[in-house]
Amino acid sequence: MNILLTGATGKVGRHVAQSLAASGHHVRALTRTPATAALPAGVEVVRGDLEQPQTLPAALEGVDRMYLFPVPETAQEVAALARKAGVRHIVVLSSSSVLDDESNPSHQHHRAVERAVEDSGADWTFVRPDEFAGNTLWKWGDSIRTENVVRAPYGKAARAIVHEADIAAVVATALLEDGHAGAQYLVTGPQALTQVEQVAAIAAATGRDIRFEELSREAGRAAMSAVMPPPVVEMLLDYLAESAVTPGPVTDAVRRVTGRQARTFASWAAEHAGGFSGEAAATGATGAGNSSSSSSSNSSS
Repeated sequence: MNILLTGATGKVGRHVAQSLAASGHHVRALTRTPATAALPAGVEVVRGDLEQPQTLPAALEGVDRMYLFPVPETAQEVAALARKAGVRHIVVLSSSSVLDDESNPSHQHHRAVERAVEDSGADWTFVRPDEFAGNTLWKWGDSIRTENVVRAPYGKAARAIVHEADIAAVVATALLEDGHAGAQYLVTGPQALTQVEQVAAIAAATGRDIRFEELSREAGRAAMSAVMPPPVVEMLLDYLAESAVTPGPVTDAVRRVTGRQARTFASWAAEHAGGFSGEAAATGATGAGNSSSSSSSNSSS
């Protein structure tokens, strides 16, 4: 079996590549910068860009199954090219936000990609993670490293944030095994934790005394607006407000699909404790996630 990975250098894609490298199947990874991809041995790295579909035909040659990173602007063309090349099954990295109101920008972003794949005629699996654990690095890493504090609105907002390796494990299983066509997997961590509890887990992992400082919605809006566009800020504030009243869902998708329990946030924090340290910041090794979209706020990469 020949498998093509797009977004192979992203937060989820790297884990997918690692899982598939030892599978015995031919794995090809698409990236804009092959020289710096640093993917596992045995993975064929090829140049290409989802934002430029004309770069994809060579990468799609001979491919049976494909992992698709969400780029809605070109999704229709990319999915059509994949089907024309003979790709039989596409596993999409989507988001739990597709279950939210259609006015949600993240819903629009990810559902557009799902529709494009549905329209292509290929078999599909939609992997819909809730918020990525790695979001805590880009949201809180700087203030933890410099002040041992997290400032945010809605400290009681609770979500079952998910380890990126668990998302990748679901993706890899859907690529390698039959029986996942038409499946829509809402992937979460094993427990809904409030933001205050998440900060406590980071404190325990780092051995630092980190305090949580509650912001008003207005103060939170002002802080978030410095780094996010207004529609995304309002989406995230609404998401937090709702989660403070009704904790986000907890599913057993990781166990059902992969056969093992989802990793805890405490285990993620222990693995990434260095990203919250002053030493890591001084060397630039923050581990911060890249931009993005999701369930309200997952970093889909």
